[in-house]
Amino acid sequence: MRIIDFHNHYYPPAYLDALRSGQSAVEVSIDADGNPRLYYPGDYNIAVPGHRDIDYREKVLIEAGVDTQVLTLTTPGTHVETPATAARLAALVNDAFACVAQTKRGRFTALATLPLNDPAASVKELERACRDQGMRGAMLFGNVNGVALSDRRFWPLYEAADDLGAVLYIHPTNPANVDAMRDFWLMPLVGFLFDTTLAAASLVFAGIPERFPRIRWALCHLGGTIPYLAERLDRGFEAFAECRAHISKKPSEYLKQFYYDTVNFNPEALKLGIAFAGADHLLAGSDYPHQIGSIPGMLESLRGLEISEEDRGAIFGGNAARLLGVG
Repeated sequence: MRIIDFHNHYYPPAYLDALRSGQSAVEVSIDADGNPRLYYPGDYNIAVPGHRDIDYREKVLIEAGVDTQVLTLTTPGTHVETPATAARLAALVNDAFACVAQTKRGRFTALATLPLNDPAASVKELERACRDQGMRGAMLFGNVNGVALSDRRFWPLYEAADDLGAVLYIHPTNPANVDAMRDFWLMPLVGFLFDTTLAAASLVFAGIPERFPRIRWALCHLGGTIPYLAERLDRGFEAFAECRAHISKKPSEYLKQFYYDTVNFNPEALKLGIAFAGADHLLAGSDYPHQIGSIPGMLESLRGLEISEEDRGAIFGGNAARLLGVG
């Protein structure tokens, strides 16, 4: 049974060097173990060896029995920079991703990083990554410096993604009102999930999936709270004219076509995800190597589900292979 880890993160060393050069808006410090710490509102990421040493990472995957990982960048993302720096760093990251995919053929593939605070540059970088570097899409953040992904400024990006039949994978970042989430790690533990939920709901009500039907959408962390709240969104569609203004079907009908990674290791939550979107729309994910990520957690939670072996194989790797065209 092939295992493809769809949700995990990699900081290319050249990107970390660029952040530490002083030409970035991201504050970086070094902890007592020599690991870079990258700060952003309400959270910071510790770039442990698994984040930045691809050979170390490959050994971890071999030992765990994971065949392939789909590399993505993670917070704080390039969109926190000036537009020119964002474009430069996004290209640097994507070049590094492409190099890893080439030199570690079969072990890694990637989704592109985009300079989302410059939509025109994002269009160019998505087209370059997909057409020149063989990537199948990009990771977006749940909001871009406070701007919703449904904002019309991003429509040219969606038009390009639709033309490419691209995967757009939504990862959360610090949401609005992050100041209320600074204690107890509430921003990544709670805020992240609602950032994804807001992004997906806003996109659907704004009619983006209906207008751009060839985009394949995917959501992190089992969609935040989407499988749980979809029925409430449908009631909004029935109750409020504004919720019917841009769509012809209930929100759940669009959301059931999204893909959901399994970075929620609660078996009951995974059952809800399967009941909502189907086993053919779940993607195995570990969130490796973040502090609350876990390759063993991914493997154990999926191996313990009471589902058919066909469905288990689809979730473990078959769906991702089909989505990304991975041979």
